[in-house]
Amino acid sequence: MKKSLSILLALGCASGAAPDLNAAAKKAAPKRPAKPAQVGPRINENQATPVARIRAPKGFKVELVYSVPGVDQGSWVNLGLDNKNRIIASDQFGGLYRFPAPKPGKPVDPKSVKKIPVDIRAVNGILWAFDALYVAVNDYERKIDSGLYRITDSDGDDELDKVEKLRAMEARGDHGVHALLLSPDKKSIYMICGNNADLTEAQTSRVPRVWGEDHLLESMPDGRGHNRGRLAPGGIVYKISPDGKDWEIVSSGYRNIFDGAFDRDGELFTYDADMEYDFNTPWYRPTRVNHVTSGSMYGWRNGAGKRPEWYSDTLPPVINIGPGSPTGVTFGYGAKFPARYQNALYILDWSWGKVYAVHMKPDGAGFKATKEDFITGSPLPVTDAIIHPKDGAMYIAIGGRRVQSGLYRVTYEGDESTAPVKHKPAKSKQVSLRHNLEKLHTGDHKDAIAKAWPHLDNADRFVRWAARTAVMHRPASEWENKALKEKNSGRQVEALLGLAKVAGVDPLHRSADHQPDVNLGRKISAALAKIDWGKLSDEQRITLVRAYQIVFNRFGHPGKGGAEAVLDQLTPVFPAPSFELNWVLCETLAWLQSPSVAYRTMNLIDSALTQEEQMQYARSIRFVKIGWTTGLRERYLNWFLKAANYRGGASFAKFIEFIRNDAVASIPADEKEKLKEVLARKPVIKSPLELLAEAMVGRSYVKEWKLDEIAAVAEKGLKNRDFANGRKMFAAAGCFACHRFGNEGGMMGPDLSGAGGRYNARDLLDQVVNPSKEINEQFVPIVVTRLDGTSETGIVTNLSGDGVTLNTDLFDPNQRVSVDRKQVRSIEPSKISPMPEGLLNMLNEKEILDLTAYILSGGNAKNAMFRQ
Repeated sequence: MKKSLSILLALGCASGAAPDLNAAAKKAAPKRPAKPAQVGPRINENQATPVARIRAPKGFKVELVYSVPGVDQGSWVNLGLDNKNRIIASDQFGGLYRFPAPKPGKPVDPKSVKKIPVDIRAVNGILWAFDALYVAVNDYERKIDSGLYRITDSDGDDELDKVEKLRAMEARGDHGVHALLLSPDKKSIYMICGNNADLTEAQTSRVPRVWGEDHLLESMPDGRGHNRGRLAPGGIVYKISPDGKDWEIVSSGYRNIFDGAFDRDGELFTYDADMEYDFNTPWYRPTRVNHVTSGSMYGWRNGAGKRPEWYSDTLPPVINIGPGSPTGVTFGYGAKFPARYQNALYILDWSWGKVYAVHMKPDGAGFKATKEDFITGSPLPVTDAIIHPKDGAMYIAIGGRRVQSGLYRVTYEGDESTAPVKHKPAKSKQVSLRHNLEKLHTGDHKDAIAKAWPHLDNADRFVRWAARTAVMHRPASEWENKALKEKNSGRQVEALLGLAKVAGVDPLHRSADHQPDVNLGRKISAALAKIDWGKLSDEQRITLVRAYQIVFNRFGHPGKGGAEAVLDQLTPVFPAPSFELNWVLCETLAWLQSPSVAYRTMNLIDSALTQEEQMQYARSIRFVKIGWTTGLRERYLNWFLKAANYRGGASFAKFIEFIRNDAVASIPADEKEKLKEVLARKPVIKSPLELLAEAMVGRSYVKEWKLDEIAAVAEKGLKNRDFANGRKMFAAAGCFACHRFGNEGGMMGPDLSGAGGRYNARDLLDQVVNPSKEINEQFVPIVVTRLDGTSETGIVTNLSGDGVTLNTDLFDPNQRVSVDRKQVRSIEPSKISPMPEGLLNMLNEKEILDLTAYILSGGNAKNAMFRQ
């Protein structure tokens, strides 16, 4: 019985099919010793989430200091401080409220919470500066204009009474006008905007205003219609003068950034949203912390057009966080916390009920980071956080979308010192170099090319970006010939990519009097074709191929001779060793109608370990019209039958449908007749057990591995392992189905990309062998028990008013249950991990060791820790 159960569980994860969480909880219950029912705090419909359901690190205390009366004061989404350090809070669909911070150990006096008597509503950003309260309004009920307002005290009676609209802005939905920040030099204001805030007039821009979609192959809109037609530049960070007249674009390409924060050295960070409909597609991008550098662009485009973080014309995040709904951002400066927490960046996730502490370290001209669950609860729809300068406490608001709102105070009562940390300014040559290059992004710097050009091939990606941006701000006529004749290949690929951007014309922006210079486009293509592939690093190779894509998109086809030169250069190197290179190579060769791309890509699809890889290759060849045989066509069409059983976000099935529709439309009529039978086949939607069995064909039960047994072997045997086989085992054991690793994999379990920095071999294996021993708090299902005794187990995915929506199947976003909060007796974390036991029991010792080494090394076979 134990052996068959182990096989079934191993099959369950290997297929990528997640267990129904309700069913899993019920089935798992008999395995555990009987215990009295755990009954959590009774839900009070007029009270915010009880502190008993909130967790914090050892030594920290969380207090609920105010439950917001929703009928009178709404649902709070923003916090700020005025000139007397009184707290200001905003109702998402109402007005502003002001009150003094409560005394230590005491709650907020309800009588002290006063509405600010001005005609303003729907404030998403609060900033006291220049003797005024500046607010950012995002009113998608359209009762007043969205935009930037200034509120002042006109008669000196300590009562704000005058409202000035400094700039009206067009915004739609939640992705609109958001936070306001005071600049580090205290001379200007920064505004954070999501991708549904229309581009507003700006006198200057640090981002070259040549944004476009830059898709070589026609992109696919979101399958459910979300933001169809919404184009670049996406979300923007603006810098604004105090009078609201002078605007500058600092950074762009975000999906939905809600807030940001400056560190003590003046570096700005923000927390951007994912698109949950994209789960398990190759273009899915997790929520992430981004470093807002001058002229930066972070690659949001609608539908399937989002740029992966390794694209040369976007920048990578500081850290990927996972699925969620980003809201507030603040540093811990001024908090009476231990040193580690004073320096942390705190980011808030509304849907998962998390406050993360992000611990950053300089990394060249940028940063790298680790994250820690700081405050967690369920439901805990956190919206904003501030550090109060008087008591050194953190105040956190929950609310939004008319859910029950509340204010919490977080203090430290542990044994560690809370003395203020002395700041040590960052001293890095790479950071200084980046800053000097960024000075060339505004103003008329005739020496910009001479200063920036030598750094186009800098090993640091942020320095290269700053250098290329400086060059792109100069007229193309000043550096066109230099780029075409450059002898340094690394510099040339960067320069030519930049030239294609500034001299070309995106098809969506063309008009009768605004057309590209086709001859220049062919010159750029010819220059790229002469570059020696063998002398480039992998990053530079991606830049070269990406430059081709932008040239072809912005200038058009390079002509027969030009196309042949490109094919001669790229065909011999496809397939490449990495998915990233294959991504851009496959797209480019497909666009050029390479005679061999269909055959080579079908072989890649057949050998790809993840559905993301398969899906990317399948969409790349959907317009290819040559090089097909009937057998190849059948293999391609049969893949769609297989993919019908893949799982992903809410738009996943539609994306598969779009790819197939395009592929079928590309088949000539006479060939369709030959493929009539295959085209008529309907996918067989298989049961989980059938999928499980297919996924493990050729594998058999090995043994029930015990932690002590396998850990002892692993601690001695991880040198010189077979990393290729480790990756295969990562797929065979179903790890890709739930876990992100590098740029692929699911998001319903912890990201394992940095596992080597968190676990040793024994700890990692313990997590796999005993998944319910210690469940990662971000992925703990909750058990919601109603007043009538019935219960639901799942992950909170949405809140609205009194409704709590649970996803009860991690891989089926449509399997949801809505629970009325007023009918809930208790909400408790589940004791059962959604990750099944027995995952290693289908692997032999060598396979387990290869898998363990692969995970702990970060997939890097050159990692010195795993070599003799």
